[in-house]
Amino acid sequence: MTAVAELAQASREAARRIAVVDRARKDAALQAMADALTQATDEVLAANASDVERARAAGTAEALIDRLALTPARITGMVDGLRSLATLPDPIGQVVRGWQLPNGVHIDQVRVPLGVIGIIYEARPNVTADAAGICLKSGNASLLRGSSSAVESNRAIVAALRAGLEATGLPADAIALVEGGHETTDEMMRARGLIDLLIPRGGAGLINAVVSGSLVPVIETGTGNCHLFVDESADQAKAITIILNAKTQRPSVCNALETLLVHESVAAEFLPKAIDALTQAGVTVHGDEASRVIDGRVVPATEDEYDAEYLSLDLALRVVPDLDTALDHIRQHTTGHSETIVTNDVSSQRRFVAEIDAAAVLVNASSRFVDGGEFGFGGEIGISTQKMHARGPMGLSEMTSTKYVITGEGQVRA
Repeated sequence: MTAVAELAQASREAARRIAVVDRARKDAALQAMADALTQATDEVLAANASDVERARAAGTAEALIDRLALTPARITGMVDGLRSLATLPDPIGQVVRGWQLPNGVHIDQVRVPLGVIGIIYEARPNVTADAAGICLKSGNASLLRGSSSAVESNRAIVAALRAGLEATGLPADAIALVEGGHETTDEMMRARGLIDLLIPRGGAGLINAVVSGSLVPVIETGTGNCHLFVDESADQAKAITIILNAKTQRPSVCNALETLLVHESVAAEFLPKAIDALTQAGVTVHGDEASRVIDGRVVPATEDEYDAEYLSLDLALRVVPDLDTALDHIRQHTTGHSETIVTNDVSSQRRFVAEIDAAAVLVNASSRFVDGGEFGFGGEIGISTQKMHARGPMGLSEMTSTKYVITGEGQVRA
């Protein structure tokens, strides 16, 4: 067996044990994992500093450095996420629906674990704790394939999490780190029968490679070319506040704003104020000719920039004549992640919500809310942009399947 197959087999054995563990023991394990991660803060920060130093020496872009870097506050966030999971209801055993047939046979559709979940992700080591915790609470084992750029960080985090599991008598192999080059990703994609589900989380190249090449079922987490449309009826001060938060609060993440669309009837009044605020925040605005006529600080945008996920302090801008054009633009360029309208018109709001096809549609709120933690999920595995099984932030319920339990008293089919 290859190293990946051996890890997956050990994870499978652990998954069988975790699947039948009750909530109290899983919650105790999550608290122990949080304690162990807290105690290992210095080791994790030191390991992360090594990863960041290596990335900078390799000329890695600052947006990716931000994804890679850990701080005491970010580790505290990881710890809080684990503790939050321990307060949430256990999805395993929940009855999704139940009914009784006329012959007295009772049927329940019940949530069950998926088994072994492989997560293939780039940079962000905080995903390691989030994914491991969500998988454990939902009765699954996690096989974590982080990128080589975060290998030292992930080793330190996984060591702490496994120590927390062992402290409560649960199998450490319920959380495993896969190391190696691209060949290990390929092996995970071929491990049908050992891995039950793969979730790629990262750039478009990684996601497309896993979706197109995997023999194991995949949930696609998409890139985030997130749009915001400022309608002619919008409260302009409110719109600027939302735009600034969505673009600048953390520009390197998938739910950050990337394209701004503004109704032409308010563009002359609105854009100078918006660009003042964006420029002061360090944002470079790349716009069409109509927006550049209104404000000379806008730099020309090439057509491919309307398909870009900048992940930086850059923003694409277009002035549109009406809601129909805004909807058409979003349909053409969306990645299906998160789309926003700022409006005070109920009709425009209803049309936008009904006609936009995305995992999340926001009205008068920042796209930065599209996050498992903000949704109250206790973190997330990722944000699914597909339409099957799971869509949007994936928390505990999304990491389950169901089975039907049929109970009778000797009935037979006629």
